[in-house]
Amino acid sequence: MLEYDSYRACETKRRGDIIHVDCVSHVYPDGSQGIHNMCFHVHEREIVAVCGGNGSGKSTLLEHLNGLLMPSQGKVYVMGEEVTDATKKEIWRHVGLVFQRPDDQLFAPTVLDDVMFGPLNMGVARDDARRIALEALESVGAEDTVDRVPAYLSGGQKRLVAIAGVLAMKPRVIALDEPTSDLDTWHCDRIERIVVRLRDRFGISVVIATHDLDLAARLADRVCILRDGSIIDEGTPRDVFYNKRLVESAGLMLPKVVEIYEDYCYHFHKEPDMRPLNVHELIEAMR
Repeated sequence: MLEYDSYRACETKRRGDIIHVDCVSHVYPDGSQGIHNMCFHVHEREIVAVCGGNGSGKSTLLEHLNGLLMPSQGKVYVMGEEVTDATKKEIWRHVGLVFQRPDDQLFAPTVLDDVMFGPLNMGVARDDARRIALEALESVGAEDTVDRVPAYLSGGQKRLVAIAGVLAMKPRVIALDEPTSDLDTWHCDRIERIVVRLRDRFGISVVIATHDLDLAARLADRVCILRDGSIIDEGTPRDVFYNKRLVESAGLMLPKVVEIYEDYCYHFHKEPDMRPLNVHELIEAMR
């Protein structure tokens, strides 16, 4: 399996952040504003869910984390270093981005070639790059696709291969844009288990952009709610998702477990003080 060196503490711009987005705004060439006065951070070994409706700025924020987009105003720091045109090539080593559409990411003639590309581009010897690529594919459960043509894979297989391609570069942060969109239940469950393993086994911080609050409730250590290109609230899922007015103001739907529990408490005249986030907690709360 893919092995990671133990994380070495580094100087960061603020409070030990691996990533620190400092009051960033981004204006696209057509004059539209993607994010505005965005302040965001990522700590070591955490899963952060960036939640918002379409057009809220989720993808724009993710593309700033590794220098794919540069701020119109404000600054982004990764591992304590400001992301600039001069430094972003090094930043790519620390922050990997998995696009919402895997077809935008997969381009090589075979899966193995695709996953090897990152390590080779970092100067890794071909034999070592092959070994790393095979380990990354095994880590996401896609080792049976090694010799396949990416274009002929299913949507779920493409997503797994795209994650493996980023994982092979051994980043400290992986950002996933709508990682379970358009996937069947089996692949959604696989992706969720991979995200948890990235944090728990490899020590990688994970940023997930999603409008699926059920997913965020199951996975996230911390949740940021976006509206109109800015974060309007952040905190634990248990705190944020039980603020119905806030969630709905962002154009989002409450997680199903939260909705059922609040309806239950209303019907039986109980205070919703236990705030379950998953089915097991819901059953215990309703006993």
